[in-house]
Amino acid sequence: MKQIIDFVPLLLFFIVYKLEPRAIELAGFNLTLGGIFSATAVLIISSLIVYSALFVHQRRLEKSQWLTLGACLLFGGLTLALHSETILKWKAPVLNWLFALAFLISQFIGDRPLIQRMMGHAVELPAHQWARLNVAWVLFFLVCGSANLFVAFVYPAIWVDFKVFGSLGLTLLFMAAQAVFLVRHMQPEQSRD
Repeated sequence: MKQIIDFVPLLLFFIVYKLEPRAIELAGFNLTLGGIFSATAVLIISSLIVYSALFVHQRRLEKSQWLTLGACLLFGGLTLALHSETILKWKAPVLNWLFALAFLISQFIGDRPLIQRMMGHAVELPAHQWARLNVAWVLFFLVCGSANLFVAFVYPAIWVDFKVFGSLGLTLLFMAAQAVFLVRHMQPEQSRD
C-alpha cells in the first residue's frame, strides 16, 4: 500500500500536465492549470501532503522517501523559480543515479549490501548472491536514470508519459524478475520473527 501512496504525486502530476492549459481563479488568485509548470506545483504540494501524512502515520519516513521528497522540492522548486522544464527533466535521472550510488557504496561500506538490509528479514541468501542482487539494483537504477534522460532530451514529446508509465513498467519488470529469483529463498512465515 505504501508503494502505491508514493505514486500519488506522480499520478497527479501526470493528470495536471495533460490538461489543456486554462486560467482559473482560486482564492482570489488567477492561476494557470495544465502544462508543465502547474503540474510541477501540484507535484510539490501533493508530495508534501503525502509524505507529511506518511510521517504522521508512521512517525518516520524511509531514507528513500526523504531523498525523493528532497529531489522533488529541489528540482521542482528550481523549475518553478527559473521557469525551466529542463531542470525537472534532470530529477528522475539524478534520483535514480543517487539510488544506484547508494547501492554501490553499500557493497564496500558496512557489513551488508543495501538490498540485504532491506530484504534480509524475509529472504536468506549466501553473501555472494546478496552481492549479485545488489549489483543488479545498481544496474537497474543506472539504466532507469539513463533511459529517463534519453527520453527527456531526445523524445521530449513523450517524456512525461515515459516518466510515469515507462519507468513504472521498467520497475515492475525488474521486480518480477527479482521475485522469480527470490521466491525459492523466501523463509517460511513462522521463522520470520
